[in-house]
Amino acid sequence: MALNLTISASNPPLGALLTAEHVKGSVQLSVEEGKDTRLHVSDAIQFNDVNSIIRYLARVAPALGLYGANMMQQTEVDNWLEFSARRLCGQAGVALALGELNKALSLRTFLVGHALTLADLSVWAALQGHSEWPHQSKSFPHVDRWFSFLSSQVPFTAIGSKYASKKTPTTKSSSEEKDKKQDVGKFVDLPGAEMGKVVVRFPPEASGYLHIGHAKAALLNQHYQVTFKGKLIMRFDDTNPEKEKEDFEKVILEDVAMLEIHPDQFTYTSDHFPTIMRFAEQLLAEGRAYIDDTPPEQMKQEREQRVESKCRNNTVEQNMKMWSEMKAGTTYGQTCCMRAKIDMNSNNGCMRDPTLYRCKNTPHPRTGSTYKVYPTYDFACPIVDSVESVTHALRTTEYHDRDEQFYWIIDALRLRKPYIWEYARLNLNNTVLSKRKLTWFVDQGYVDGWDDPRFPTVRGVLRRGMTVEGLKQFIAAQGGSRSVVNMEWDKIWAFNKKVIDPVAPRYTALSNSYVVPVSVPEATEEMKEVAKHPKNAEVGMKEVWYGPRVLVEGADAETFSEGEVVTFINWGNLIITKINKGADGKVLSMDARLNLDNKDYKKTTKITWLAETSGAPLLPAVCVNYQPLISKAIITKDDDFKDYINKNSKLEEKMVGDPCLKNLKKGDIIQLQRRGFYICDQPYEPVSPNSCKESPCVLIYIPDGHTKEMPTAGSKDKNKNQAPTKSPADAARAASTSAPAPSPAPASASASDLFSSIVAQGEAVRQLKAAKAPKDEVDKAVQQLLSLKAQFKQQTGMDYKPGMAPPTSDPAPPAPSAVSASSCPFTRVAQQGELVRKLKAEQAPKDQIDAAVKQLLALKAEYKQVTGQEYKPGAAPLQKASVPVQSSPAPAPAATGLYEKVAEQGEVVRKLKAEKAPKDQVDAAVKQLLVLKAEYKQQTGTDYKPGVPAPTSPAQTQSSTPSSKSSSSPQAQDLFSQVAQQGDLVRKLKSEKAPKEQVDEAVKTLLDLKNKYKTLTGEDYKPVTAAGAAGGEDKNRKERENKSEKQGGGAGGGKKGKGDKPSHGKEASGGAAGGGGGAGEGSGPKKQTRLGLEARKEENLADWYSQVITKAEMIEYYDVSGCYVLRPWSFAIWEAIKEFFDREIKKLGVENCYFPMFVSQAALEKEKSHIADFAPEVAWVTRSGKTELAEPIAVRPTSETVMYPAYAKWVQSHRDLPIKLNQWCNVVRWEFKHPQPFLRTREFLWQEGHTAFATKEEAAEEVLQILDLYARVYEELMAIPVVKGRKTEKEKFAGGDYTTTVEAFISASGRAIQGATSHHLGQNFSRMFEIVFEDPKTPGEKQLAFQNSWGITTRTIGVLTMVHGDNMGLVLPPRVACLQVVIIPCGITASLPEQEKEALMAQCSKYLSRLQDAGIRVRSDLRDNYSPGWKFNHWELKGVPIRLEVGPKDMQQRQCVAVRRDSGEKVTIPEVEVEKRLATMLEDIQNSLFNKASNDLKSHMVAADTMEQFQKDLDQGKIVQIPFCGGIECEDWIKKTTAKDQDLEPGAPSMGAKSLCIPFSPLKQLQPGQMCVSGKEPAQYYTLFGRSY
Repeated sequence: MALNLTISASNPPLGALLTAEHVKGSVQLSVEEGKDTRLHVSDAIQFNDVNSIIRYLARVAPALGLYGANMMQQTEVDNWLEFSARRLCGQAGVALALGELNKALSLRTFLVGHALTLADLSVWAALQGHSEWPHQSKSFPHVDRWFSFLSSQVPFTAIGSKYASKKTPTTKSSSEEKDKKQDVGKFVDLPGAEMGKVVVRFPPEASGYLHIGHAKAALLNQHYQVTFKGKLIMRFDDTNPEKEKEDFEKVILEDVAMLEIHPDQFTYTSDHFPTIMRFAEQLLAEGRAYIDDTPPEQMKQEREQRVESKCRNNTVEQNMKMWSEMKAGTTYGQTCCMRAKIDMNSNNGCMRDPTLYRCKNTPHPRTGSTYKVYPTYDFACPIVDSVESVTHALRTTEYHDRDEQFYWIIDALRLRKPYIWEYARLNLNNTVLSKRKLTWFVDQGYVDGWDDPRFPTVRGVLRRGMTVEGLKQFIAAQGGSRSVVNMEWDKIWAFNKKVIDPVAPRYTALSNSYVVPVSVPEATEEMKEVAKHPKNAEVGMKEVWYGPRVLVEGADAETFSEGEVVTFINWGNLIITKINKGADGKVLSMDARLNLDNKDYKKTTKITWLAETSGAPLLPAVCVNYQPLISKAIITKDDDFKDYINKNSKLEEKMVGDPCLKNLKKGDIIQLQRRGFYICDQPYEPVSPNSCKESPCVLIYIPDGHTKEMPTAGSKDKNKNQAPTKSPADAARAASTSAPAPSPAPASASASDLFSSIVAQGEAVRQLKAAKAPKDEVDKAVQQLLSLKAQFKQQTGMDYKPGMAPPTSDPAPPAPSAVSASSCPFTRVAQQGELVRKLKAEQAPKDQIDAAVKQLLALKAEYKQVTGQEYKPGAAPLQKASVPVQSSPAPAPAATGLYEKVAEQGEVVRKLKAEKAPKDQVDAAVKQLLVLKAEYKQQTGTDYKPGVPAPTSPAQTQSSTPSSKSSSSPQAQDLFSQVAQQGDLVRKLKSEKAPKEQVDEAVKTLLDLKNKYKTLTGEDYKPVTAAGAAGGEDKNRKERENKSEKQGGGAGGGKKGKGDKPSHGKEASGGAAGGGGGAGEGSGPKKQTRLGLEARKEENLADWYSQVITKAEMIEYYDVSGCYVLRPWSFAIWEAIKEFFDREIKKLGVENCYFPMFVSQAALEKEKSHIADFAPEVAWVTRSGKTELAEPIAVRPTSETVMYPAYAKWVQSHRDLPIKLNQWCNVVRWEFKHPQPFLRTREFLWQEGHTAFATKEEAAEEVLQILDLYARVYEELMAIPVVKGRKTEKEKFAGGDYTTTVEAFISASGRAIQGATSHHLGQNFSRMFEIVFEDPKTPGEKQLAFQNSWGITTRTIGVLTMVHGDNMGLVLPPRVACLQVVIIPCGITASLPEQEKEALMAQCSKYLSRLQDAGIRVRSDLRDNYSPGWKFNHWELKGVPIRLEVGPKDMQQRQCVAVRRDSGEKVTIPEVEVEKRLATMLEDIQNSLFNKASNDLKSHMVAADTMEQFQKDLDQGKIVQIPFCGGIECEDWIKKTTAKDQDLEPGAPSMGAKSLCIPFSPLKQLQPGQMCVSGKEPAQYYTLFGRSY
């Protein structure tokens, strides 16, 4: 039986349409539009009533249960159908009905039973078509939840979007015109907006294609047009005839159509030229404008200097005469312009007599030569907006300064005033949006055109696979936010993925570069149909071919083993029976047999495959992956974008594809399994009769917002030890990050081969660590390295040591043929060179060529390592070069050249880091630097050191006399000998722990001798190693290692030096050398480390900070951006703060508690002014598993809205007050800004106190009590001085009455940082959450409680690090240090008797227990696989306040040596006084650190009374107290005025000064009548301003 439903086109019945949508799969039903609503069953049976229609449809499809599961439920359904018809449809006041509905839904998901019924469909349809529901939804949270949940389901979404706009409003309340539209998502109210009366406009300039920034503007305007049922005008801004091109008008209209935007009216600014000119002449006649003939450059200078033009006071007659010249376009007229007469002394540059009209003889595309004068956009825009009845002008915040000018023009011309609504422009990393720059790319041929997928144009992103719906969702998520942030493209593509993932059909393609045939003899050639999408049957079916010969990815094949069960997707399990490999180890072919009965797929490798069949030949395809055109994330004003062009931004890979790909059409979006999403850019075309060639299917990779690569080769577990096939998104990074692991050397390898293998494997380990590879992958590579070292020792009898000369190869047999080609470095280089040439000749994919070239360079480096010479084609293969013997140590020219190369590469690395270049770019540059340093060390025998010229080659036999003048001057030689002898004396005195004054005297003599030597020779003294001394080379090597350990360059230190105790002098941490490996004399192998800091605090604070917190073991990076692992060393600091503060607040009667971290949407949005500041940072939970939640749940950004509903329940009487609660917890604020550990993170730990009082006085008293505790945390615990004060109105806590704060200062950056805040909330929150009590003084009356909130976060740890840290690492104040003293035994050598060694260890243990008993946090470092020098550096880097050194001689003299971390001072302490002296020293360190930081703050905090002095002090890195009026607008002006183009530190954004606080103790008092620095208003107080984190 076929049913026909006719619906009224003017008033569609949503309930009937929804029911029809649900039953269409079970009943043959057609739907069409007509005049009236009617269900036609037969000629005899027809229904016109909507409820009758939906009942009938539900009854003919009983299996769906729409009419209830039993008689009782059917009765309930009937009740709700009656309710919707009588109480909702056509009724003016529905509040009472909604209240009943809200109560019914309080504990239900559906109205009847546990599934969807007609009751839900009918009531939802009634609300959807009711005009009052949007205004009242927030008042009925359960109805709102239920309505939103249903609205998100597919049938409701489809019906709502298609028919809701046609629905005639059922009622119109009398107050509708006055009510404002409620918030929609992140979109904000339009002030004064009235339903049906809103007019917005989108005014592009016809000078280029629309880009994604324009798309945001257009979609925002459309949103408000639709929301308020208003009007959207699309206006071409054609005020400048030189820029207008009619061609662009056409493409802009096409772009707008692509975005599915339908303007109600199209206009041109030129339509209004006569009106605009009339208004301009009105201003001239009224003396509010004048004609100026000042030259443009001079005019610009006068405006900057606030100097009035000579023409400003022209008479009206003079102005009209000059205006006539302009209108005629005369030569003189072209030198003139019309300017508004506003205020040349205005602080807003846009108000200093802006230009209104200019003279141009260029014909206009629409008006021709009618006009010679044209208005500026800033003059025409307000006039046309007013004339065209625009009610709300949406403009980006970059126009903010021009708003004042906009309104001046409106007022001066007495026009109707449109409302300007600002929103943030869209800023995207690695992107330029300037039309001028985009045009340059097109003109220079860097792109294929305006629709190039690398372009941010609308056409470009749509061609790359962006969907209009994805773009709309992204814009909706940003909403009307005014926060100006730079975003990654990942965010947009992530929204797009949500749209395409559910509907993109799945296909298969394999990389053509390496496919392996698999023979499956028992399989027969056949075809089956399978679903195109595993989770969406509506996508359809596709053909999959099976046969006895299939192809798989080579990378997959290499992971298989014989006998392994492998799951072939869309086929089943197969068993690999045989694997055939070639000489190079690559898989040539495989055999397999079917195991389809085995359905266990849990632990098998899942792979993609294609069958080679005659029935369906495989399809050629090309996958194209585009990278950003701009290599730098953010292009600043000082940058030339042309310096950052990525010339390798297009990567292509040839593929062999699924036969079904031949059916793709241009624009189809698919997913290639295990590769990602693609859009078809060029469909496959069979062999052309003209070219006799087929055209492959060209697919463009669609980013999906993920930064991780897709698992394209083998299973996750099996690929940890090999380089997987990269996803297209990572192809560009593959060349710089992948390091082919060297094959283990065969047992029969020569010593030189083993040496080369160790060097290569060591480099592989370093790369894996630098890339933060998985631990098991690193461990395996390290294990392989240790195995190679063991083989090396077994063959040579000596340990491998970095920097050592390669061993001479075993004598080779006379016949060259006896040398294996595979073991000869020369042959391997030659073969790899041939491979590279072959790949280039065949035009192989770029990433394949890059990988081969990289391997070639590695082989050349290995050849040079072995032979000592560069590889030259055609030259005879060489073994290790012989060592030349020279009588004089002349510097080697090659070493000098290498020194310069290292220096240049170092500069490149520093520049890249300072500019925050992409990580892969920095890593590649660092890798190149390390290679150059390794070459330098190979040639010179010494580590590269900045500022120290290239030394003589170690391969040369050197004399003991110095170079330069030493060879000709006996006096110089004599001085050289004296310096060497005095140096030995100093070392001897230090090793014997001679009295300090004796050592100082010897050092002074040494320095005098060195100065004399330099005066005589013109060179610094440099010690020279005497050749031939027994053990000399080994001894000097050990000295170098000990020194590098002390300076932070050691790599585990090698074996301990023989005899002497390492020097204790405090030295600056140097660069990190890739030092020695091998096992020490201790219990295990030494780690290879880069212990010291490579950046200096005063040169690059950002890099220094990053290195300190990681190398001091404070944090570990995590795979979620903005979240970090707090390691025990930093968490101990937080625990110390927590212990102190918790103890103190409990004295005030505060109790600890815990509230949930999840917040309902209704609760979060209850206090709008409060949540407005947090809205962009709120993280939302929207799904449970794969199920969408009925309403999103927020993760707390703060807990006011979580805790205060409970307070409202608990407080009934004044006896229930005060409530004093605190919780130690985490919060999440999803910042878009660049995260920094501790300082700006997406999740952080804090305490938040929330208290409620009966009186304001009690609350105000507690605010200051808590603030004093915060000051004590900083000053008493962390030794950091702070400034206490009150925040300005602009900076106070949103929703509070006032905020008090403690502000700290970081002199290294010249920036302040907020330490902690204590807020008085007044009665704002208690009013919102109804926290009321009955006042005993006025019985029967309810009073609102007074509330406070206060908090301190783990940001404190970052502040401590930057304030106290130095170039050797962290410096911890003793009161928060996890470890206050570390005990290190020294002087343990191979010659030390075992008895003395045991006695020394026992003495260390004795000190340990004595200090622990004295309450000092102490640890002994008794590790025997690290030298004392390494340990000194390690604990200095971690900031331990005191290092206690104990050696054999100390034991004899019954003493020990204490070294202070803060000053480096060494103090010898008698054994009996250790506890007392160390406790005193710890207290002195605490005070010393506080005094140092206090002096720093005092010298950098000044007062200034003028703007000029303020800016001068600010630019010197100071924080400044200035007279300030307190106005928010004034504060904005100060921030903008003080903003600078230059960066304060590498990588930091340019910023203006913001108010820090109004100090409780200002440096100066205001004088009577003193004005604010802006000069506009009287000053209210001295306020501390500065640049801030």
